Amino acid sequence: MKKIKKLAVAGLAASLLLTACGQSTAKKDVTLKVWAPSEDQTPTERHKQGYIGEVLDAFKKEHPEWNLTFKVEVMSESDAKKQLLKDVDTAADVFMFANDQIPEMAKAKAISKFGGKYLEEMKANNSESMVGSVTYENAVYGIPFTPNTYFMFYDKSKFTDDEVKNLNKMMDKNLGAGVTNFAYDISNGWYLPAFYFSQGGTLFGTNGTDESAGTNFGSLDKVTLYLSNLVKNPKFAKEEKGSSIAKFKEGKLGAYVTGSWDAAAIKEALKENFGATKLPTVTIDGKEGQMKSFAGSKAIGVNAKSKNQEQAVALAAFLGGEKAQALHYETRGITPTWKTLANSEAVKKDVVALAQILEIAEASVTQPMVAKMGNFWDPMAALGTSILSGEVTESNAAEITKKAGDAINK
Repeated sequence: MKKIKKLAVAGLAASLLLTACGQSTAKKDVTLKVWAPSEDQTPTERHKQGYIGEVLDAFKKEHPEWNLTFKVEVMSESDAKKQLLKDVDTAADVFMFANDQIPEMAKAKAISKFGGKYLEEMKANNSESMVGSVTYENAVYGIPFTPNTYFMFYDKSKFTDDEVKNLNKMMDKNLGAGVTNFAYDISNGWYLPAFYFSQGGTLFGTNGTDESAGTNFGSLDKVTLYLSNLVKNPKFAKEEKGSSIAKFKEGKLGAYVTGSWDAAAIKEALKENFGATKLPTVTIDGKEGQMKSFAGSKAIGVNAKSKNQEQAVALAAFLGGEKAQALHYETRGITPTWKTLANSEAVKKDVVALAQILEIAEASVTQPMVAKMGNFWDPMAALGTSILSGEVTESNAAEITKKAGDAINK
């Protein structure tokens, strides 16, 4: 009887051990489709898998409780919304996107809201501007991983660090025959508002969230008139398909406003004379004001129809988190939003990253994410075209400006 009991106890112990082992080794099989731009998938000498391969491996190591498989597809941040809304059921579980795509994705119920610990962590480690960039109708729909804005690049052999603080000073300087002082894409509705913001322009309220407030751009005809004179100045040039980068290379351009996507090419063109800073102030009709860009972000989103929400949300938070942003900066020079990284010595020594961070902090307006922004782009582009074509004169500047403002407010 004792032998039987011993055998029974031993058998039970063995059974429990096997059960415990079975429980510890059994993992949930999870496959996540991830969209990332081709640049994130390009191998480098130090990072053989490219950024995305390396960061996904790091996520796997942090979550041994899941048996993770990733299916990575090429998708630019600008195309994410269009492809997601084509077929939400077959789209990626996790994707990178530009923040101004949130309203349409949210209205289609195609993108998940963030909450809980991941939301708290993101808010604690990002600036108010970056948190605002992914907030729509009081809900957060993404984890920002880099600022998305424009600022000014300049040739340090042509302008001093002091001269680039004010556009009027820059335009007054004689840089020699055949040299353009300043290039800007006036006909682009994303860039044009910087001049109107400098003179007290507002767009859907002070925070860009009040549709009923509309815009006061239509009353700022002095800005329109200033721009009509600016484009007639031989020291000014409109950017057209890389023309400004070519002029930098030839030593025939002083400054140009664009974004981080052109930084590498401009740095190659200017070499030791490479400079970057926030937008300058501009004096219009005796009033000096800070030009302000639209500030947005590129962010990580989660498909609302993902069958693996827990893992997809965890991955999105990881891709927008400190470790991933540090790796993104190391592999591709992607400016981080995470406060500890943005304030690090490495970033502070990086001319482009510092200019971008400075722009966001001191010379930007969060790009509004309201339905009426749909009324904004065409009228602003049309206003810019009228300015460039020479249609705007002193006698009709007020009328043309009001027409654009009324179209935005309709």
